[in-house]
Amino acid sequence: MITQELAGLRNQIAALFADVLKIEVPSHDTNLLATGLLDSLGFVELLLQLERRFGIHVEMESLEPEDFRSIESIAAFIEAQRQAVG
Repeated sequence: MITQELAGLRNQIAALFADVLKIEVPSHDTNLLATGLLDSLGFVELLLQLERRFGIHVEMESLEPEDFRSIESIAAFIEAQRQAVG
């Protein structure tokens, strides 16, 4: 079951894509990598924005493409990062 907090997080990420990255994502489970919606420059900007907006730190050595496949997976990644920090 999806928590209300996770649903809000997904909406914030979707807004980030639309407002900052200027990318309209059709749904929260759209594969951003396979569809080409998220390219390498967009990915770098996404990482910077995630760190700023959500107070997380993304270690470049531990990046897994699957964590950034969709808005859904990005939300799960952010939540995991928050829980790891405490």
